[in-house]
Amino acid sequence: MNKEEKHDVVIALTEQMKEYGNFYITDTSNLTVAKINDIRRKCFESDIKMQVTKNTLIKKAMLAIDGDFSEMYDVLKGSSSIMFSKSGTAPAKLIKQLRKTGDKPILKAAYIDTAVFVGDNQLDALINLKSKEQLIGEIIGLLQSPAKNVIGALQSGGNKLAGIVKTLQERG
Repeated sequence: MNKEEKHDVVIALTEQMKEYGNFYITDTSNLTVAKINDIRRKCFESDIKMQVTKNTLIKKAMLAIDGDFSEMYDVLKGSSSIMFSKSGTAPAKLIKQLRKTGDKPILKAAYIDTAVFVGDNQLDALINLKSKEQLIGEIIGLLQSPAKNVIGALQSGGNKLAGIVKTLQERG
């Protein structure tokens, strides 16, 4: 790969990191071509883009965008594949599914909406992450809950108050 081709790969990786906002770096070394192709097919079905690339090019792409990726630099050794996804949890779920039939891919690191996760032991945590939309929905639900309770109490209290007033009028 000549210098110009490397430059083009770094630019493409940088654009994908910006576009997707989530990416996973995995170890797919020593896998057969058939197994890699099977992983690529499953990635495609899950709307995940997978690319095998050199660690130095991944690091250069990270350096080209805003964000602190320093924790991830140490994992850029050996063979690396990078998975891009709009969903922060889809690659983790796919890796977990693929591991049922083999010991790879191994999660080296993940970058999810400004958060860095390093190590294969983070896989379960990544699977259980909630999306930004889910968290916003939960917050809105929690904020609406007290207002609904107050309104409900006022309405039921208003009915009781009206009943008391009516009873007093009838006695009078």
